[in-house]
Amino acid sequence: MKIAVVGATGLVGSEILKVLAERNFPVSELIPVASQRSVGSEVLFKGKAHKVVGFEAAIAAQPAIAIFSAGGGTSLELAPKFAEAGICVIDNSSAWRMDPTKKLIVPEINAHTLTKDDKIIANPNCSTIQMVVVLNPLHLKYKIKRVVVSTYQSVTGTGVKAVDQLYAEREGRHDAPKVYPHPIDLNVLPHIDSFLDNGYTKEEMKMVNETRKIMMDDTIAVTATAVRVPTVGGHSESVNVAFENEFDLGEVYQILNDAPNVVVQDDPKNLLYPMPLTAHGKDETFVGRIRRDETQPCTLNMWIVADNLRKGAATNAVQIAEYLAENGLV
Repeated sequence: MKIAVVGATGLVGSEILKVLAERNFPVSELIPVASQRSVGSEVLFKGKAHKVVGFEAAIAAQPAIAIFSAGGGTSLELAPKFAEAGICVIDNSSAWRMDPTKKLIVPEINAHTLTKDDKIIANPNCSTIQMVVVLNPLHLKYKIKRVVVSTYQSVTGTGVKAVDQLYAEREGRHDAPKVYPHPIDLNVLPHIDSFLDNGYTKEEMKMVNETRKIMMDDTIAVTATAVRVPTVGGHSESVNVAFENEFDLGEVYQILNDAPNVVVQDDPKNLLYPMPLTAHGKDETFVGRIRRDETQPCTLNMWIVADNLRKGAATNAVQIAEYLAENGLV
């Protein structure tokens, strides 16, 4: 199967290439795509160098699937052109997520809604993906009323320049460009994406709106505080969930143990709980610190961690591609 990766030279694009190789996706021909300034450069895939091509050459090559990770503006401009050529686009940007005509997919939850007619498929926000993978099986059993989430998000979510800024500050250098309005090393920024008129940031409202769309339930109330922390390799979330129905804690553990691609790490006596350091490079979503909220009825506290470049972006996109291929939708 011919696969194009648009934005192949970027942080997420590089991770997509890695995940495609690791999961042995049946790639008959890889078409790495990037902006004009990167055309002619090379990327490695399964130990072999592949020349980067431009957008027109990529469309002419007629891949079955194009996985986009090149920013919202590029997606808005080019995804329809790929789709018009019969190419199925899986888009990592926020461009199409809340478009009512496009599906927002986390394969463990709603891949079954996809059809051959879906030519532009949206990949959700990284912080939303890891939360809903854990919440959805509990929602099916107990019905969620309200979610309160605070995130602790890695600098890798901003991109390679943010990683450079963190390490430059840590090393006392002043040569790296500043992508954050304040220092990030030894600091915490309660500010991800731009602020909106309601006082929330775009990142926070993405979690609100995307959760409802993915879980196909507009009655779920979500409130979020998104925070950037000086870590590399994963996002963490403190999640408080109020259910309509009473739950048994033992049953909650069982449901999460049985949930696809969820790993329960919850042994406080042995200091075992999810951390970005140990989630780094892994495809699963990790959950721990599972405990009853003793101040509210039918309410649960959890700590959820995942590698934001993997399950939060590249792996989720590749899983969508796998579903399309396995079910004859491309």
